[in-house]
Formats: sequence, structure tokens, C-alpha cells
Amino acid sequence: MEYRVKLGVAPTRRSIFSKEDAHRYRDLTKDKLNELGIDYVDIGAVSEEGLLRCQDDVSPTIDLFKAERVDAVFFPHVNFGTEDVVAKVARELGVPVLLWGPRDEAPLPDGSRLRDTQCGLFATGKVLRRINVPFTYIVNCELDHVAFERGISNFISAANIVKEFRRLRILQISTRPGDFYTMMCNEGELLERFGIELIPVAMSDFVSQVEEREKNPDDEVRAALDTLRSHVEITVPDEAVLRVAALKSAMKGLAVANNCSAVAIQCWNALQRSLQVMPCMSNSLLSDDGIPVACETDIHGAITAVIAQAAAMGRTVPFFADWSVRHPENDNGELLQHCGPWPISLVKEGCKPQLGRPFAFPEHYPGACIQEIRGGLMTMLRFDGDHGEYSILVGSAKGIDGPKNIGTYVWIEVENWPRLEEQLVKGPYVHHCVGIHGDIRAAVAEACNYIPGLKPDFYETDMESKIGQWLRGEILEL
Repeated sequence: MEYRVKLGVAPTRRSIFSKEDAHRYRDLTKDKLNELGIDYVDIGAVSEEGLLRCQDDVSPTIDLFKAERVDAVFFPHVNFGTEDVVAKVARELGVPVLLWGPRDEAPLPDGSRLRDTQCGLFATGKVLRRINVPFTYIVNCELDHVAFERGISNFISAANIVKEFRRLRILQISTRPGDFYTMMCNEGELLERFGIELIPVAMSDFVSQVEEREKNPDDEVRAALDTLRSHVEITVPDEAVLRVAALKSAMKGLAVANNCSAVAIQCWNALQRSLQVMPCMSNSLLSDDGIPVACETDIHGAITAVIAQAAAMGRTVPFFADWSVRHPENDNGELLQHCGPWPISLVKEGCKPQLGRPFAFPEHYPGACIQEIRGGLMTMLRFDGDHGEYSILVGSAKGIDGPKNIGTYVWIEVENWPRLEEQLVKGPYVHHCVGIHGDIRAAVAEACNYIPGLKPDFYETDMESKIGQWLRGEILEL
């Protein structure tokens, strides 16, 4: 899945500073956005100078950006800027807001200055605070400074999280397993607080959809069968393979028809009794299609997966895991695993996924994906809450060597496992998490700035401060 974030760009100037220099930086900023591949629309069509200068520019700018359906807005202060009109546009649009301005050069020989950009940014930041408009700030720097590129890229990822979060609909296939109290969630509160909708489907209706596709395979079933036969070692009967493909098709059909971004499925045990298969490989295939699936009707887990995928801009897919057991030799090592739902695209290099049977269930119905996934740098996340308060656990991990396991798994190392373990036990988190390759910590933290009632909860030392240092270009990596 590839995400598209459209940025509204409204450069701003104030009349008492250099008009010519403002025009120069307007064009230089657009050139830099083009170089970085940012999808944007500017206000050249509705403003004589292509700049936000006065009250007369406010309504045309708002109308243009609404017509273009921008997902975020950027106000480059190409000289001092005009804080009141910036604030009015930002408040009306209600999307993530980015402030930046070029660092001023030395004063001219006569002592005069061309822009006073930094001073204007101070003014705009204060006004946005006054009217309760959250915003993101890239430190006052040159366009070719690392802080600008990091800042704009991180802002786009954060804006994509906000965009996907605000339109979140989750397909809920059946109820949570009866004895899984950990999977309780407050559906009404999710809707009231965050606008998140659950679309429930009864297990009997879902089973009917699977059986219909098994009898009359559609293109989605045939495509799933091709994928399995081409990329997976199959160790189960042919009829089970067909049913796995039909199950994947049924989930995708219902998700697309209901405009859902993710699925939460009761993966045991009513489904096994009805279909005699596990849904794990079906979950894997659908997650690889960009619709993540959470096991055990874990609604908060599905929300987490959407956040992770959006932050990564679709460059890779998330995997839904259990924190399981500690590494036998590494005190900061932990096993991430699940029965078999992780995307097959994540398989460890040189290995091949297997369609087999899970070890943890006495029935041993076919349908599990068995594979070790690749290591490297990962981000671990968990959206969760109780007693009306919500947070998202955020931290990094790296893949390490460890003993062979069954199901989908990877061994990881974190900064301080005993501290994280205590954080998990004390909550509000559970034994489920979502992992994704790459570092999305800064984007997730920034997105929380735009989601009222959600705060980042880092499990690494002083991470909020380190993210700020990284974005400002003071350190090479987090």
C-alpha cells in the first residue's frame, strides 16, 4: 500500500520587510519540496504574489485548500510573516500545521535586515497557542540543513497517521474469546473520543461468506492460491489451502465493502469448529495487501497496526505479536511470536514460509504460517487504555539470534527489558503488540500532538528529548 498526503503550502510575508527576498524564498521552498517529492498545492492560483499577506488572502486560501482536500498545511515564513492570517487559515482547516522559516543572513552593510523570520515565527507560535491550534515546528534553518529534510518527512508521516486515524473503521469478526478479558474495549468511548467505528459481523455470516467463495472462487481466491503455491511451502491438504484462500477473500471483501482499514477476528475457537482451519495464513496474506489483521478480536491491536502502517507510509507492513518469553541468554532479549499470522513478505532472507499447523492447540487444524522473519531495526507499538485514559507505548528493538520456534517469530533486544516488562504488567498494556521494520518513533510522537486524549508512552530513556535533538539535527540517529 502506498499512501498519499497532500500538503497545502501557504508562504507568508509581512509588508515591512523585503518583498523581493520573500519571493525568492517562496520559490526556493517550492523547489526544495519538489526535490523531496512532496505532493503539494500552493496558493499561486488565488493570491497575486502566491503569498499569504493580509485578510483578503484568508478566504481564498481556505477555499482552495478545502477544494483540494489537503491533509496538512505548511506555512513557510518567507519573511517575518503575518501571524493573524496564518492562525485564521490554520484554525479553519483543522489539519496538522507546520511552521518553518529560513535562517536570516547577516544584516546588510547599512544595518538593515531583509526578513526577521525567526521573530515572526515566535509571533505565529504564540497566536496558534492562543486559539488552541496544535502545530509542528521545524527549527529556523537553511533549506539544505538536515533539520529541514527530517522535519518535513517526519511531519508528512505524522500527518498520514492523523489522516488514517480520523477515518478509522475496523471490521470486527465476531466477539472476543469469552475468557480473554484482556481484549475488552469500550466501543462507545472509541467512537466518542476518537471517532473510531467498529463494523461487527457475526461469525455465522462470515462463515457463509467463506463457504460461498470456496464453492465459487473469485479472483481474490485465485490470486491467494497463486501466492501460496508460488511463495509458500505447503504441508497441509489441498482442501485446506483452498479454504485458507477463501477465508482471506471473505475478510478482504467485507473490509473493502465496509471501507475498513483493518480487521479484528476471533481466530479461535468458533471459527475452527465451523471451518476446520486456522485463519493465520489468511491474516498474513491480507496484511500483505495493506489491510492489517489483529487476532483474538483485539480492537486496540488493530488500531495500533493502522498507526504503524500509516507512520511507515506503506513502505513495509506491520506484524501483530505476543510478548512471549525472555531470551535464554540475553537479559534484554525477548521472543516476539504468534501462532502464524505475520505477513509472508517479512520472511527471513534465505527462508521460505510454511503453511502448516499451530503447536498450541490440541485440534491442530491447518492454516498457520510458520516462519522466522527478518531482524534489523524495528519499532514496537501498542495503543491501549482503561479508565478513560489512552496512550500508545512506543520504543525500538533490534533483531537478534535465538532458538528456533514454531509459528511466526523473531527474537529482539530492547534497551532495558526488565523495565519494559514492568511497564507492560502495570499497564494499561497487554501481552499484544505491533512491530514494524524501521524507526517511526518520532512520527508517532508527533501525531499524538494532533489526537486529543492520546499521549506517547516511551519505554526508552529520555526519548522525547532525543527525538527533539534528532529533528534539530543535533544527533545523527535516535
